Order: sequence, then structure tokens, then C-alpha cells
Amino acid sequence: MKIICIGRNYVDHAKELNNPVPTEPVFFLKPDTALLPKNNPFVYPSFSKNVQHEVEIAIKINRLGKHIEKKFAHKYYNEIGIGVDFTARDVQQQCKEKGLPWEKAKAFDGSAPTSKFLKIDEFEDINNLNFSLKINGEVKQQGNTKDMIFNFNEIIAYVSKFFTLKIGDIIYTGTPAGVNPIKINDKLECFIEDKKMLGFNVK
Repeated sequence: MKIICIGRNYVDHAKELNNPVPTEPVFFLKPDTALLPKNNPFVYPSFSKNVQHEVEIAIKINRLGKHIEKKFAHKYYNEIGIGVDFTARDVQQQCKEKGLPWEKAKAFDGSAPTSKFLKIDEFEDINNLNFSLKINGEVKQQGNTKDMIFNFNEIIAYVSKFFTLKIGDIIYTGTPAGVNPIKINDKLECFIEDKKMLGFNVK
């Protein structure tokens, strides 16, 4: 399986990083080794001094698909969860300055803690869904899926032009504004609406 991450999918987040607002989805990949095993802490990587959190709604692909039309995209997922796209921002900046790919800043081991997935029919409207991240009990990020530049179906249709989507693939759908550094001993908790979906410590 692969993790497909959509970047700059919330206007306020694009602006806070001084990035242009995209006219088509921006995406990159993380390997399955980026998943954080259940009940494990996130281990702060030794190669970075500025790891930042990006909380995101995630969807799980349930059918094999390629060149999926937007009108059929809803048939390719029926579960939703939440995750954190950890970014070694200092490493990413160094790569950008040299015009190099920046997977090592995004795709390192444990960089994608992901919750369990719930059936989408458990939610009233997945296109109007509140989600948030708390650190040490304080809300640090909050967003709503209605503010996404590209919605779930648009993302699936676009990405499937380039990659075959396989059963079990996970798509991280972008983060709202409020990304900030984490530090050792922080406790992170992720929520969809008022339901805690994910929690772990930084070691």
C-alpha cells in the first residue's frame, strides 16, 4: 500500500507557508513504513530540529482503480480517518533551496501516524466535517472539510490519472492552517468532530 498526501489543499495553510494557492492538486507519496504502529510513540528523528505537525482527514481506497471519473470517485472509498503528516521543515527547506526532491523531509519512518477508519455513513456529511489536533490538551489546529480546495472525489479523480489506486491505499487530504513545531514529551490527540480518533506521545 501507499500513502498519497495532498499538499496546500486549504487556502490558509498555503498562505501561512508563503506558497501559491494551487489550481490543481499537489501531491507526494509516503511509503508504508511511514505508518506509526499502534500504541507506539512518535520518535523525534535525529536529523531534524524542526518537525512540524499537519493534521489531516484521511480516506482509505476500497477498490482497484485507474483514470477514475469524478462522478464515480465516491465508489472507491467508504471509510474515513485522521492522521498527522509530520514534516521535517528544516530538511524540507534545505532540499527546496537546492531544487531537490524533499521525500526525506516527509516520508521518513513513523511520519504518518494514522487512526482507525470509520464507515463514512457514521457521519452526517463528510464534506462538512470538523477535525482538530490538540497538543498537551490545547487545540493547535482545527479545520473543516468544506474548506478544502479540492474535495475527496476531485482528489481521487486527479490522482488516479497518474497512479493506479489499490485496495488499502490511504489518501491524506490536506491540512488547515496552524502547523507548528512539536517537541519531545508532547502528547498529541486528533479528533473528528468530538470523537477522539488518535493519540500518541513524542519521544
